[in-house]
Amino acid sequence: MELSSRVKQTKGSITLKVNERVSEIAQSGKHVYNMTSGQLPFKPSSEFVEVIKKQLNFLKSYQYSPVAGMKPLRAKFQEHFEHRRQVSFAKADCDVDCIISNGSKHSLYNVFGALIDPGDEVILLTPFWVSYPEMVKFWGGVPVVVKSHAFDAYTPNIEEMRKAITNKTKAIILNSPNNPAGIYYTDQWMKNFAEFLKDYPDLTVISDELYSELYYYDPKPTYFYQHDISLLKQTVIIDGISKSFASTGLRIGFCLAQKELTYAMAKIQSQTTSGPNSLIQRALIEFDFSLLDHYFDPVKEQLRECAQIIRMAFRDANLPHCFYQTNSGFYYLLDFSRMPFFNHLDHEVEDHSDQIVEDILEKTGVALVPGSSFGYPNSARMSMTLEVAPFKEAMGKLIEYIARK
Repeated sequence: MELSSRVKQTKGSITLKVNERVSEIAQSGKHVYNMTSGQLPFKPSSEFVEVIKKQLNFLKSYQYSPVAGMKPLRAKFQEHFEHRRQVSFAKADCDVDCIISNGSKHSLYNVFGALIDPGDEVILLTPFWVSYPEMVKFWGGVPVVVKSHAFDAYTPNIEEMRKAITNKTKAIILNSPNNPAGIYYTDQWMKNFAEFLKDYPDLTVISDELYSELYYYDPKPTYFYQHDISLLKQTVIIDGISKSFASTGLRIGFCLAQKELTYAMAKIQSQTTSGPNSLIQRALIEFDFSLLDHYFDPVKEQLRECAQIIRMAFRDANLPHCFYQTNSGFYYLLDFSRMPFFNHLDHEVEDHSDQIVEDILEKTGVALVPGSSFGYPNSARMSMTLEVAPFKEAMGKLIEYIARK
């Protein structure tokens, strides 16, 4: 059987590969600190669980849903977004609609399919989520990478973004709060980005806001369109319940965009997955979203504790130049190139991420995700999802490894 060239050129998930290796190590009897997770170790709120249980009694919970999702939920998502961001699509004169898909990754896949023609360029800001470039390439697009740096806390340089724009540029992806860096871009940066966009009215901004509620230090994240609501006309909002509801397995994502785009996305969805999960949609229609604010208090407290452990570990090891302050999401991106042990590696080799991550796993039992897949060589993503005590143990072992000279 001859597979398609499209599939041959698509990379598999790096996290799946890493977790297979973690399982091998664990089965050998060695203790593993698994810091590769992309999900919170918490159950959804009890109120949400009860609403889901209630909806199990209704026939419609087991039947097809409309392709674009249930209208009451689409309206609720839009209203919730406008309330949280303090913006109005009507005031921005946007003919907007909401489409619900099987997770935010599915929403992104549909967006790329509806927007990209072969050869179209999409700007990615490092570090980026691993699936962005693969989805762009799957639809025939060309990822164009704009690099940021650890010493700038992974904040993109807007002038570098300007240099990357050509007559083939179709879109730019903005992910704030960022996976894998665990930071959100400052309000001043968003204001500058809004000014930048005024020069490019035909540039579509895909704003991936999946981690927007997971900030654990104030102020809360803001967005460029809050500085100029007219920019909503060229913005595609991506969000979902995976992170904000701690419900990665329930697979509900949504997209807010101009109706022309959401209609095109619905056409793709109608010929692939059809409508999303009826049971969970019905539960979300009934659920009071405001209950999430209280639910996340202990979650954010644990994330703050883990962030403090990271800061203290780097301080105590006299490695302040290797540290940056996280404030959102549940990741930290380790830049190995700034660490003492890196001086002993072959600098003619562009990227040592895989080698270093494998060595750390073998020698310390700490499992990380190589940063090369996030567009940032010689790095690794660390998830802050272990309980505080084992997280502190893992950081101790990790610091001992990276601080050696």
